[in-house]
Amino acid sequence: MPRYQWIMLLLWLLALALVGWTLKQLPLEAIGQTMQALTWPQWLAWGGVNVLIILLGTERWHVLTRLLGLPVKFLPLLLIRQAGQTVSFITPGPQFGGEPLQIYWLYKRCGIAIHSAVLALGMDRFFELWINFSVLLLGVALLLLSPVQTGADLPQIMAALFGMMAVLTVLGWLALRKPRWVSGRMERLSQRWLQSPRLRQLDDHWQALGSDLQNVFNTRKPGLLWALALSVLGWIVIFAEMALVLAILDIEVDVAGFVLIMVAMRLALLLPLPGGIGTLEASVLWSFQSLGLPASAAVGVIALMRLRDALVLLAGLLCLRAVQKV
Repeated sequence: MPRYQWIMLLLWLLALALVGWTLKQLPLEAIGQTMQALTWPQWLAWGGVNVLIILLGTERWHVLTRLLGLPVKFLPLLLIRQAGQTVSFITPGPQFGGEPLQIYWLYKRCGIAIHSAVLALGMDRFFELWINFSVLLLGVALLLLSPVQTGADLPQIMAALFGMMAVLTVLGWLALRKPRWVSGRMERLSQRWLQSPRLRQLDDHWQALGSDLQNVFNTRKPGLLWALALSVLGWIVIFAEMALVLAILDIEVDVAGFVLIMVAMRLALLLPLPGGIGTLEASVLWSFQSLGLPASAAVGVIALMRLRDALVLLAGLLCLRAVQKV
């Protein structure tokens, strides 16, 4: 068997082992009970909302690739995105992990130049993270103004989120306005490896990336605004999903309580654990306790969230297999 096939076999075995461990950690009994309690209209509404979230995220990436003039269709991007997110889900930190593979698949399977693949993915991740931190920052600000007593250090959390946004903004500005400065720093960091023919082309790749980014920013601003709007719309649908879950479980909360649940869950997913295992459950239980809601209601929410994760994870494995077959 060729070395490449041995590597892929080992990667698949590792991925399946991590998926098995992740599924084992999920509250399977509570998930089973929740599944039995849902009606078909509730299944269709909940499933449709989650599919819409995935499609909106893929469409934003599709918009950005079109702005760069990349010949990638929607379906391949959908497969690559879900396959990459599956890898991210089972690695420490569910927000990151699959990006190198996504770049590789864009390059190898779609014939996209390395610097264009990096730029397309980098712009998509920038939009996603910047909007995520913005929404979380707004949510924490609303909690500070609300009468809800959380017992959490909200000012410190707000400062940390603001710092992350500032770092992202500075990095975006440097990539846009100072590509030569960044390439010089990258060349210094990689000096010992510059004997590699590929790394010798690092400066050329970075200059091409900077040029493409400046061109998009200067000539395609309406497209960038549409990508931003899709990011905001995606968050609106995420809010709608949580509102639907609470309605399905007959849980009534006011606006401040709803914001607290959302902020707690999204902050939990920033912690470096595969799939947020443990942290998501703790955040839901903590937020429900802060609101004076019963633990049984929290278990129902956790069950639905983890059922969604399990379904998306299994679908992502199919996408991972499909991408490798292309």
